[in-house]
Amino acid sequence: MSAPDPYERLRADAEAGSVDEVIVAVPDLQGRLQGSRLSVPYFLEEAARQGFGACVYLLASDVEMGTGPGYAIDAWNAGFGDFVLRPDPATLRALPWDEGTVLVLADATWPGGEPVEVAPRQVLRTQLDRLAERGLTAFAGTELEFLVFLDSYRQAWERRYAGLATATSYNVDYALQGLSEIEPVVRRIRREMVRAGLAMETARGECHAGQYEIVFRYDEAMTTCDNHVFFKNGAKQIAAQEGVALTFMPKFDEGEGNSCHIHLSLRAADGTPVLADAAAGDGMSDLMRHFVAGQLACLPDFALLMAPNVNSYKRLQPGAFAPTGITWGRDNRTCPIRVVGSGSSLRIEHRVPGGDANPYTAVAAAVAAGLYGIEHQLELPAPHTANALADPSVPRLPATLTEALHRWESSEIAAKVFGGPVVGHYAQAARTELAAFETAVTDWERLRGFERL
Repeated sequence: MSAPDPYERLRADAEAGSVDEVIVAVPDLQGRLQGSRLSVPYFLEEAARQGFGACVYLLASDVEMGTGPGYAIDAWNAGFGDFVLRPDPATLRALPWDEGTVLVLADATWPGGEPVEVAPRQVLRTQLDRLAERGLTAFAGTELEFLVFLDSYRQAWERRYAGLATATSYNVDYALQGLSEIEPVVRRIRREMVRAGLAMETARGECHAGQYEIVFRYDEAMTTCDNHVFFKNGAKQIAAQEGVALTFMPKFDEGEGNSCHIHLSLRAADGTPVLADAAAGDGMSDLMRHFVAGQLACLPDFALLMAPNVNSYKRLQPGAFAPTGITWGRDNRTCPIRVVGSGSSLRIEHRVPGGDANPYTAVAAAVAAGLYGIEHQLELPAPHTANALADPSVPRLPATLTEALHRWESSEIAAKVFGGPVVGHYAQAARTELAAFETAVTDWERLRGFERL
């Protein structure tokens, strides 16, 4: 029996008066959703069939929506023309916090129908297609942490994000008390995400005051990334409606940062898990050993896709309980690659990405790295059993965005597996971020130098 057509269900809901608008959105380079609201009749009669035009600069801009030369998409020379957003009906879902509205994610294509290869969804699809050629499918889960503040977004902006009140007063990691001020908003986020179709697994307070984590069920990699951007967008909207603010930025202050640990496993075409081998002494198949070895080999070159901003590297520093070296371990949270689970649940946990990571490019990087290890039959070194954060013998991850950019641009592996346009496009995004940071005067500089220098 075939699944019901989501567009027919949408038509029925519109006729019943429960839906009157459709948001068509594309994930941008930062993993944010950009798009437009369409009436249901216009969507069904036009956009669902022919696509919907949107300006090409949406996939060639920084966090401030600034664009310029250097990207693979040159919006200025293209006259700020349009590409076509083609809705993916599998992503259509209602927004419980926005009555009468549904959202559908779209793929960016050129007018002739060719995919925009630098679009985050397409970057991931390319790597998943490479996996499929080997008869493999990737399953992923993302664990997002965020900080909740009792101030509204407007109040936080007017205060330039200084002196904000966290929604818990102290470390509430696994705590069942001290959550009275944070629970109203996170309870609403949990419940409305479930109403929207996400399958929640766990939720708990975290280490930083005001920090919380909600974990949703793993799924096929593209679906997980779609759920990830849907969740981030919706959580912020719900927080705004509740008069509070939340942030996913990797490092808000000197306290614990916000991570986005990515769990990743592989299955054969028939759904059989392929990473485990009960006959092996460590329970890992040869394919998994190559897959993990590929993560280690590519981590320095692919770090930019997992840590794309200046602030990303404030989290990846010694003493921050985030990975700083290149190694792996069994159930060792001090390693960037943690092998966890057993049997059919055996998987890697990639601990480098922070809350700012674009899930599509981060998962694409992990898949591409694993494929590199498989294709080259890389040997896996012994697991790290001690504290990798305190071991000076462990090779280091890039410590700054500048270093990550250099590794990415000069990487022969990246050029081969992602292609020159993708490498150049995301390099330009990093250069734009660095240029903005290097010309900014920070509060730290004023405090340090206003009077005393």
